[in-house]
Amino acid sequence: MSDSPSLLRRNRNFRLLWLGQVVSQLGDWFNAVAVYALLLELTGSATAVAWMMVVQLLPVAVFGPAAGVLVDRVNRVRLMIGADLVRGVAILGLLLVDRAEDVWLAYVVMTAAVTGTAFFEPARSATIPAVVDKPDLLTANAIGTATWSAVLAIGAGLGGLVTALLGRDAAFAINSLSFFGSALFIRQIRLTATTPAGKGVDELERVGSFTDLVEGLRYLRRHGAVAALTFVKAGWALAGGAVLLLTVFGERVFPLGASAAGGIGVFYAARGVGAGVGAVFTRRAFHNDPLRLRRAVGPAYFACGACYVLLGFAPNLWTAATTVVGAHVAGAVLWVASSVLLQIAVPDRFRGRVFAAELALLTLMSAVMSYATAIGLDRFGFAPQTLIRAIGLAFCLPGIAWYRVEAALRRQAPIPGTPEVREAPAPPQILE
Repeated sequence: MSDSPSLLRRNRNFRLLWLGQVVSQLGDWFNAVAVYALLLELTGSATAVAWMMVVQLLPVAVFGPAAGVLVDRVNRVRLMIGADLVRGVAILGLLLVDRAEDVWLAYVVMTAAVTGTAFFEPARSATIPAVVDKPDLLTANAIGTATWSAVLAIGAGLGGLVTALLGRDAAFAINSLSFFGSALFIRQIRLTATTPAGKGVDELERVGSFTDLVEGLRYLRRHGAVAALTFVKAGWALAGGAVLLLTVFGERVFPLGASAAGGIGVFYAARGVGAGVGAVFTRRAFHNDPLRLRRAVGPAYFACGACYVLLGFAPNLWTAATTVVGAHVAGAVLWVASSVLLQIAVPDRFRGRVFAAELALLTLMSAVMSYATAIGLDRFGFAPQTLIRAIGLAFCLPGIAWYRVEAALRRQAPIPGTPEVREAPAPPQILE
């Protein structure tokens, strides 16, 4: 990503959007390690952690359709600021949870915070093509994924350390402040049209009519290739069960020190390192070639599955962390490739709805996998090593499915009438 510093230097709006991502996600990972450690210490149950993961995912699936319509109808910058303020206030409620009897409050707080995320993330994804030119789209998305990975690695590692040394409340307070910091950066973004298609807030009443939602579903039905791309991250969401297992590996299989946060922090940092390496690899290996990005999806599924199978045989913490790095290198390829291809193919007026649908599918699958994995652990008594191997093998399913999709796409012409980013006249060649 040699041109990444250049893009951040010369594009003020993208730089501000990126800085907002940095501070809010850094706080998120401080918070995640602290919340999972809190639940494990207060309840001793993997199911309690799984329910928290479900709570962190389901609101996105539930509110995703409405969020997508809203993103396509109102000022996206203002929507992101509002979501940040809601999340910053909500997280402060975690300061009140310090006994097993208070655990219910943690679920309520996280539901409120994640509902804000359901509106923030589609707005951020839909804004990227409005602040960068098409040749910079892959770089911008690679920067976003690399940033997510870097702040995960740093935030999870520091979060485990801060939680162990200063207590959970310090991590919760840092997360709350991070959302307010994000809002300050995003507030400075200046676009000629931050409300799509020139529409104003006066069209909010259309959100309740479902007219726009139906229109978005019809768009996906007409463009099967775009619909297929919205399922790529849902296939990756098989890793939702693996992410739950990483907390169990960190606490029970390969603990680090006296606190559960230490081992969890190592595994979450490994996720971040892998995603960062994967983002850089995707940028260097595939450049701006949509065809090569599309063809990378199938092998990435199989590589991710292989690494998780190897995790089930790892003899020690550092070998296990290395397999997690490998799995998330492949995961970053899936993430960046699908994001870029969607941003190229989908016109601005549909972009919010498409990205909201993608996020809803991702979170719904992640929630199902997290809960199913917890049931396997707590009710049926499966060893975490057995479950992680099963999840690794399950990645063959989306891998095979994508190869079949790709074979079908090779026999088709490009999507008729699908506009380029910025509504350029020629259609994107994502199917050739």
